[in-house]
Amino acid sequence: MSSPTPRTRHRLARRARIGRSVIATVAAGAVAGLIATAPGAAATPTTLEAPDIPIANVKAHLTEFQSIANANGGNRAHGRPGYKASIDYIKGKLDAAGFTTTVQQFTYNGATGYNLIADWPGGDANQVVFAGAHLDSVSSGPGINDNGSGSAGILETALAVSRANLKPAKHLRFGWWGAEELGLVGSKHYVNNLPSAERSKISGYLNFDMIGSPNPGYFVYDDDPEIEKVFKDWFAGKNVPTEIETEGDGRSDHASFKNVGIRVGGLFTGASRTMSSAQAQKWGGTAGQAFDPCYHRSCDTSSNISDTAMDRNSDAIAHAIWTLGSAGTTPEPDSVFENTADVSIPDNGAAVTSPVEVTGRTGNAPATLKVAVDIKHTWRGDLVVDLLAPDGTAYRLKNSSGSDSADNVITSYTTDASSEVANGTWKLRVQDVAAQDTGHLDSWKLSF
Repeated sequence: MSSPTPRTRHRLARRARIGRSVIATVAAGAVAGLIATAPGAAATPTTLEAPDIPIANVKAHLTEFQSIANANGGNRAHGRPGYKASIDYIKGKLDAAGFTTTVQQFTYNGATGYNLIADWPGGDANQVVFAGAHLDSVSSGPGINDNGSGSAGILETALAVSRANLKPAKHLRFGWWGAEELGLVGSKHYVNNLPSAERSKISGYLNFDMIGSPNPGYFVYDDDPEIEKVFKDWFAGKNVPTEIETEGDGRSDHASFKNVGIRVGGLFTGASRTMSSAQAQKWGGTAGQAFDPCYHRSCDTSSNISDTAMDRNSDAIAHAIWTLGSAGTTPEPDSVFENTADVSIPDNGAAVTSPVEVTGRTGNAPATLKVAVDIKHTWRGDLVVDLLAPDGTAYRLKNSSGSDSADNVITSYTTDASSEVANGTWKLRVQDVAAQDTGHLDSWKLSF
């Protein structure tokens, strides 16, 4: 007979020295850990924290706007094919993310214009938090800072709402306006055709026009104290000084809403005005140069963007949407999808799976998808555990480890599944990759 392997000797010694007091301690710790991570536990009322908006995602939208302009005569102006292609691009993204979208048509200068409105399901329909940006460029250039920047910032914020499956207290709405460059035509059309009862439901309109200027200032609209404070507090927390916006006052789409009594706010990084020495010292820019030297010119391309300003302002937009839409609310309980059927796990054998059918969700799975597992096994280090998305993509939850000699896997994992459609058949896959120990999958659940 051969001598016991080191792993076997370790197991025998371990099991021999486990006394009742140790068992009790381990059991108590396991229960405490399970309670601490249990999906669906009641949440303390709090202001929900906004996610960081990936600058790479925002820049990808700007790159798409540039490509659209390149393919359509160099611009995305009202009445030109580049503008309609921009509308179609954004609408496709929002439709896939679970928004309800509406394209509103109007006519100006003999050409058809378009506004795009996107509503996120849920929230109090009598309290609407509305973020908007104009999507058109001037005819002389692609308009990437003016105003691909604001359009991309609110688009990626809207997609972040979907990824988080946000359940705000207030209803969230996003808008992209046409023919702003010709006199706020699209936003005026929207507001003028909105019944007064619907206007009264808009608790605040946030405007974002030029938020990535290459020599940026950080300007905040001062029209409404509450909205202004949300933005100023965010920038103060990042040690970024701000100034009151004056250059574009009344020259962008917030004026259409303000003129009918709707509270407004927003952000701006400057256009044709020149940065002062004091501002350059404050913000690290170039004194004596325009905030955007390519304002309304053909050089307003994807290279005419400050990544730092674009990143900061996109995060500030998300902060405002989360704060104004959800401040002081308690998140709704998680939606839980569970399979409690036992599945035997063969010793050193093939992988086994257990399915869960997810229905009734909109858009993609969250970036913080919770996976709670209860696996009974005499040596958990043998186990490899994966979550399989409906399209078959595997998300590794647990690797095997020869040194992990404890029993059972009773815990919760969090994984970023935001690239996956939520509805469909998800599976937990478990495999025992070493000999001598056995077990079974007792239950598992997904919490959205």
